[in-house]
Amino acid sequence: MTEVVAALIWQGERFMICQRPAHKARGMLWEFVGGKVEPGESKEQALVRECREELAVEVAVGDIFLEVTHTYPDITVHLTLFHASIVQGVPQKLEHNDIRYITVDEIPQYEFCPADEVILQKLRQEGGRS
Repeated sequence: MTEVVAALIWQGERFMICQRPAHKARGMLWEFVGGKVEPGESKEQALVRECREELAVEVAVGDIFLEVTHTYPDITVHLTLFHASIVQGVPQKLEHNDIRYITVDEIPQYEFCPADEVILQKLRQEGGRS
């Protein structure tokens, strides 16, 4: 089981999604910014580091939005999605193919990583920002 963290970052009524690079597993699918928790890191520390590495921003990590366990053919992940906000910097595409802010109503227009489906369902049920 691989521990993974991700950020739910809101800008008004829109939330940030990132498109995975074509050469990576699940390439070109959309996801929430984040990544693997390294040994010795807390989940919150990992999320701060991943946002710095992938977007060149500093984030403040808030409460957990949802935790999901998903098994892919190559890996099983335990994903913890945190509410987070950008406190410094403007998101840069350092790792991702694209970055967008979308509304809950726009979710069906994007193909997400399968592990995110439960999260997207919760966002749709809650009708957006909670």
